[in-house]
Amino acid sequence: MLDLVLPLECGGCGAPSTRWCPACAQELAVKPDQPHVITPRIDPGVPVLSLGRYAGSRREAIVAVKEHGRADLIAPLAVALRAGLQRLLAWGVVGTPLTIVPAPTRRSAARRRGGDPVTRMARTATAGMGGIEVVQALRLRSMVRDSVGLSSADRQRNIAGRVKIIKPVAANVLVVDDIVTTGATAAESVRVLHIAGAHAAGVLAIANA
Repeated sequence: MLDLVLPLECGGCGAPSTRWCPACAQELAVKPDQPHVITPRIDPGVPVLSLGRYAGSRREAIVAVKEHGRADLIAPLAVALRAGLQRLLAWGVVGTPLTIVPAPTRRSAARRRGGDPVTRMARTATAGMGGIEVVQALRLRSMVRDSVGLSSADRQRNIAGRVKIIKPVAANVLVVDDIVTTGATAAESVRVLHIAGAHAAGVLAIANA
């Protein structure tokens, strides 16, 4: 009866009567050689790693969370993020103590979405992991445009000087984001963190476009 009133469908493929189907869960699962190092057009000066391409059920889930209020999909995306983080710890790319810093977002976007989804993913992903804390340390200043449709150069100009530190962070930091496209936000985030005295070991994204 509830499905007739509020139709339930998979956030990845639209399959009925399930929030997240086994096929989409398998597509999102982190493979043994992931995350992969990627090379965004704007180099932040630290390793940038991604769990997969911004396509298929990965893309649909991220869009559903950010644009359609599907908070129930925070959990499967966080499962993938946690697996990727555990892989980086096992490989020695990062170590503890570690501070996870979500990439900054516009305040208007966060209000529209009922909070910052990347921060929620990061906190869900790291729950119970010793030596790791999530600090929402970065914020976008006003006058930052939505980056959709902007070229690499325009994205860089749009974000330059508009990321600010709002909370102090410890020495060792990993920046986490849902999508890395040109790398402009990642580069500016790393730059600001370095100026604040933190060492950003890298950037980890759920997807890269």
